Amino acid sequence: MANCLSVDTQTLDFILRIFIAALLGGLIGLEREYRAKEAGFRTHFLVALGSALFMIVSAYGFEGALSTAEHRWDVSRVAAQVVSGIGFIGAGTIIFHKSENVVRGLTTAAGVWVTAAIGLACGGGMYVLSAAATLLVLAGLEAFNYFLHKFDRKRPESA
Repeated sequence: MANCLSVDTQTLDFILRIFIAALLGGLIGLEREYRAKEAGFRTHFLVALGSALFMIVSAYGFEGALSTAEHRWDVSRVAAQVVSGIGFIGAGTIIFHKSENVVRGLTTAAGVWVTAAIGLACGGGMYVLSAAATLLVLAGLEAFNYFLHKFDRKRPESA
């Protein structure tokens, strides 16, 4: 019974990767949730987790499947599809208000897009880069929001 529950170190590393991706995506989602935006904690959490999992499966899930010299597996293909596929989720957050002649949701869509990139980086084991990107996203969303409101009094409070 103990043998069927044992987990190798590579599997533990993969679990760590998706855990960190979900955590970092969740941090971005909390900021969006706080601002009452279209995509909040759950969306960003799931996008980062899913992106990390896709990266892991792409890089490691097919080892040995195509081992001949004439076949070569390109691990970047799945990651590239995540980048283009995430556009559908982001597009769902973008709304044009004809009466006000304004587009809303672009920042949220960009946040979902960069959260997918952070998830891919975590899936690739690039933890420091992922954490730095998350900090930059949060700084961009929070700090710049503060300064924009100081200079533009007509801008609504939750940008």
